[in-house]
Amino acid sequence: MTAIAKLLRSTAFKISAAYLVVAAIGAGLVLARAGWHVEQLMDAQIARTVNSDVVDLVDQYQDGGITQLVQAVQHRSEQPGAGLYLLTTHAGEPIAGNIARLPPGVLAEPGLVETDYLRDGETSGRHRALARIVALTGGFRLLVGHDIDEALRLRRIFAGALVTSLIWLVIIGTVGGLWIARHVLRRVDAITAKSKTIVAGDLSGRLPLAGTGDELDRLVMNLNSMLDRISVLLTGIHEVSDNIAHDLKTPLTRLRSRAEQALQFANSPEDYRQALEKVIEESDALIRVFDALLMIARAEADAGPEGMVDFDVGGVARDVGELYEPLAEERGVALSLDIEPALILHGSRELIGQALANLVDNAFKYGALDAGERQAEVVLAAKRLGKMIEISVADRGPGIAPADHARVQERFVRLENSRSRPGSGLGLSLASAVARLHKGTLRFEDNHPGLRAVLALPSAATQPPKLAPPVKPAAVLQENHAGSAS
Repeated sequence: MTAIAKLLRSTAFKISAAYLVVAAIGAGLVLARAGWHVEQLMDAQIARTVNSDVVDLVDQYQDGGITQLVQAVQHRSEQPGAGLYLLTTHAGEPIAGNIARLPPGVLAEPGLVETDYLRDGETSGRHRALARIVALTGGFRLLVGHDIDEALRLRRIFAGALVTSLIWLVIIGTVGGLWIARHVLRRVDAITAKSKTIVAGDLSGRLPLAGTGDELDRLVMNLNSMLDRISVLLTGIHEVSDNIAHDLKTPLTRLRSRAEQALQFANSPEDYRQALEKVIEESDALIRVFDALLMIARAEADAGPEGMVDFDVGGVARDVGELYEPLAEERGVALSLDIEPALILHGSRELIGQALANLVDNAFKYGALDAGERQAEVVLAAKRLGKMIEISVADRGPGIAPADHARVQERFVRLENSRSRPGSGLGLSLASAVARLHKGTLRFEDNHPGLRAVLALPSAATQPPKLAPPVKPAAVLQENHAGSAS
């Protein structure tokens, strides 16, 4: 395809051509209407002049008869720049006037007519006049007219201006349309070329911006944002695949090893029973990992409006606190709650409950047991800060280094001091995914000493609406066992 053909087939040129046609039609209508109005105005003015002469001459005929009328017509015909006058008998023979020739039958049509004529002294040529013919008593006929050659020339000038304007409009519009199409097509070609490199696998590439802020730039910015999100998701998929292959290889190998040991060394039903119990334990751990992955995928895929309701997140926090009270008593941990009333949130009550349970479970697992000589303490708090609701879980453990705050929110990430503890490294990933789903954030702060995990979520309303029914603590406990902590 040639460059011109490509330009002519571009959407920009087609739009420019459409505007050109509309503009040409509009300009033609405007000029034609203006010419018609000028012509009507001149015809009306000529008609008024002719009618005035006719009335005056008819009055003279009535006052002085044919003799006075002949004298008046002859006098007016001889004036410089005179109009057209002709007085004839009933047979059409001229009596007075300055018209030498008229087309046949013109005098037989009383009223206002447009006709050709020749003046006295002319033998050839063609003139045009607007005239009024009056039949007088006695069979005489009087013609009074005015030359309209000037009006015809003005009409031709308007017609020529219309044609010339349309020609120039087409030329300028076509050239302008080609220039616009070339300019737009150059930008589209640049975007297309970059898109091909991205499709070929270069996910780091981004579509070029012209910096004009027009609709193409806005589209490119949205597409680049979409590419950023796709790149992040693909990177996450690759990391998850690698982590699954790495982290699940050990429990699967251990599962197979225990099954082989049972087949080789078990000598009694009790030995087989113990081997089967260990196999079941390993299988349960694997199932919990996959359940946690499914829940993270569900949160990151956006649960949608059908799963979102208005609820009191403070009530969910209290339910999670009550759930962990027996465990706190068993381990000697001082668990305290500091929850404000009427903290209304719009979202998934189940996912928020699971995220809070993971944070509390982390605090018990790593913060409370590593408190050393200090009193093991976990504080679950919820309060409103402006338009945000912050739910925090604070402990007195060793905490997390600031450099690892973002890293611990990734899937299967476990710090060195936690590798000997049970867990899959998915709890904080789930909490982070739930925060993003609800347009919020998960951050970590120094509790001096210890760690403070803060889930910041946007508040739904200032007045409590009709709330969703509470979730049973048993359901939260079941979910927590399926996706617990990093």
